Amino acid sequence: MSTGSATPPSGTGPDQTPPAALAGDRRFFGHPLGLMTLFTTELWERFSYYGMRAILVYYLTDTIANGGLGLDQTLGEAVVSIYGTGVYLLSVVGGWLADRLIGARRSTLYGGIVIAAGHVCLSVPAAGFSYFGIVLVALGTGLLKPNVSSMVGALYDRQDPRRESAFSIFYMGINIGSFFSPIIVGAVRAVWGYHAAFSVAAIGMGIALVFFVLGRKNLQGAGDIVPNPVQPGERPALVRMFAIILGAVVVVYLLAVLVAGGWGVHALIDALSYIAFLAPIAFFITMYRSPRVTDAERPRLVAYIPLFVAAMLFFMIFEQAATTLATFAADRTSREVLGFTVSPEFFQSINPASIIILAPVFAWLWVRTKDRPPTPYKFAIGLALAALSFLVLAGASAIAGDNLTPGWVLAVVYVIQTLGELCLSPVGLAATTLLAPRAYQGQAMALWFLAPAAGQAITAQLVQATEGASDTAYFGGIGLVALGFAAVLALLGPWVTRHVRRADALEGVHTSGE
Repeated sequence: MSTGSATPPSGTGPDQTPPAALAGDRRFFGHPLGLMTLFTTELWERFSYYGMRAILVYYLTDTIANGGLGLDQTLGEAVVSIYGTGVYLLSVVGGWLADRLIGARRSTLYGGIVIAAGHVCLSVPAAGFSYFGIVLVALGTGLLKPNVSSMVGALYDRQDPRRESAFSIFYMGINIGSFFSPIIVGAVRAVWGYHAAFSVAAIGMGIALVFFVLGRKNLQGAGDIVPNPVQPGERPALVRMFAIILGAVVVVYLLAVLVAGGWGVHALIDALSYIAFLAPIAFFITMYRSPRVTDAERPRLVAYIPLFVAAMLFFMIFEQAATTLATFAADRTSREVLGFTVSPEFFQSINPASIIILAPVFAWLWVRTKDRPPTPYKFAIGLALAALSFLVLAGASAIAGDNLTPGWVLAVVYVIQTLGELCLSPVGLAATTLLAPRAYQGQAMALWFLAPAAGQAITAQLVQATEGASDTAYFGGIGLVALGFAAVLALLGPWVTRHVRRADALEGVHTSGE
């Protein structure tokens, strides 16, 4: 959602030369009409995604008599968290497929079709269809997520001054969709039930596909080109690589089965968690040991590690909007507002609303301060604010005791997290592309996606390990640990800066990563 969940452009779009016709096209607020196509597509896709996510934990944990699946709360929250992990892991695959095999436009189209099919399955009142629908939505989002915004970049030359404002407009569409969807889907759920609400998400994705297909001519071929197609000589090596990856996944799953003592949902949660933890480690080791990485680039890579861990912990807290915070909204929060009772899904609209209001303020602030403080301190501030949000919730829960917590408390929690997101998320990808070795620039987006993947995997494990703990202990414990790491990162700030400067000195350049 917002800048945290929105996908900045991958390596696909910016490297393509847009058609000359797009340079003079100013029919959509001074931008090419193709931007309107992508704006509306992403608005409705995010509407469907966040509408489905807003009610998913309620559907999984509600009683069968009420139309739910009857999972216990802990398992339901773990499933939603690992679903988020799967989306980000599959986004790495989706980006690779677009870059090497099918292009961004077809990847987006195929992903949208799979997502729509998933929402339709969820609208069918049968547990088997529900689980299959969740898998389809994850697969489709993995195809669509990293590629639709790369097509925005493909509409502009690198030097086009409209480029930055184009992404501002595009991200506004994301936040409009994610603002309205929890409210509308929540209202439908309250009146007609879960499957009718999932149908609303399906309709949203259907509208997104209509805009995307009918607006293809406006894109002028943007996203059609496969930027780095697989060459015939590469195929044997790729087959070996995929065989190794598949074998590793099988081994990890079998290990998870042994740990869980069975083949059920718990084993799947553990397996995806292990993969999410191992993938970034493998990335860092591969990059550091690669002969294509220079001695000057290795210090930057080392400097990026604490930033990556901070991002992982930030998203571990931030993405609990759809799990523990959703449960807290339903069970522990007074939802009376001006004499009306709001749905628990309403609180998930606070983040995108806050982004719409606060993002211009932060953009102005970074300009006024000349982009200060340096990157590691922005990461530390963002993580500290996320930690503070959980500490506020822990304190409010302790004060409330067995009573309900006032609704404004949860609203404040979401606003604090948004402030943290605006400090950390916009600079996250920039830091990733800046500090990643040149030979791995095309995979920088994949590395960034692994932070929220691992963060949500931590949540999936935490909610199971802390089952039975009070809200005060759970949120307070996580908040204190995250705050402690934010303090460590702040202390490491000079160390990170020295490593970047050392790499700059070896290359005779000056970067903005300090």
